[in-house]
Amino acid sequence: MTDERPPDSLRALTHALRQFAAERDWDQFHSPKNLVMALSVEVSELMEHFQWLTPEAATALNAEQREAVREELADVLLYLVRLADKLEVELIAAAADKIEKNAAKYPADLARGSMRKYTELKP
Repeated sequence: MTDERPPDSLRALTHALRQFAAERDWDQFHSPKNLVMALSVEVSELMEHFQWLTPEAATALNAEQREAVREELADVLLYLVRLADKLEVELIAAAADKIEKNAAKYPADLARGSMRKYTELKP
């Protein structure tokens, strides 16, 4: 992936990941179970960067911290895209569907400024 322009779409990223894994014969290790476990590990590594920070400090990362977080975010994205590919889930469509469902569960006039669960929102 480093010898040409980076992928500029989710579809291109999915293809690049397939090729990357195929070139290394890693597909045999990329079962959904293994990928979701790896994804969990990467999310945990991302969380480590914020674990003891105040909310203010978490939004004011220095350049070194930002780069470390950037790399962990990339790892999370890569495993998520690979998992979705293995499960034949179109992530953009799934995300759009989820936003629509959440909009119905959390009407703006009831949910604005509230962190209550949708079952606790009252008109």
